[in-house]
Amino acid sequence: MHQLSLSILDIAQNSLTANASLVEIAIVEKTFLHTLEITISDNGNGMTDEQLKNATDPFYTTKKSKKVGLGISLYKMSAELTGGKFSIYSKINTGTSVSALFHTDHIDCPPLGNISDTVFSLITSTDADIYFRHEKDDTFFEIDTRQFREVLGDIPISSPQVVLFIREYLNRNKI
Repeated sequence: MHQLSLSILDIAQNSLTANASLVEIAIVEKTFLHTLEITISDNGNGMTDEQLKNATDPFYTTKKSKKVGLGISLYKMSAELTGGKFSIYSKINTGTSVSALFHTDHIDCPPLGNISDTVFSLITSTDADIYFRHEKDDTFFEIDTRQFREVLGDIPISSPQVVLFIREYLNRNKI
């Protein structure tokens, strides 16, 4: 079964391809309402009106190496199959925001998956800043590479000691 963490990774990779210097990922789970809302926003190039209109078409892609663009269309379909909602907003030279609401008590709701590995992969594979927030009922977790960079100074996030710290930090907080 498809995992939402893989959709998050795919859409965040789109953000990085669009030259985003900041990708923000917010997950809000309300178990008492049986809802899961995921929003991925960036400050990248944004999309033209035509690109935005075609963004959810699985046979449309701006990537020269692909013939189809399934990421956003599958994400939208997954949300709507649960009775949820999907929205996408984009403005040239400002960025893009993709949001989906899932009803977790619906049989077609995919699992969130290994979000820790997704966040780890994003943080350690790019020079862009990643801000991740996960709310689940009364609990809250966030990680922001801008704060790491401030503390680390000249030490890159990709250095082995920092990568190990980030992995342990994510695992310790069980996101």
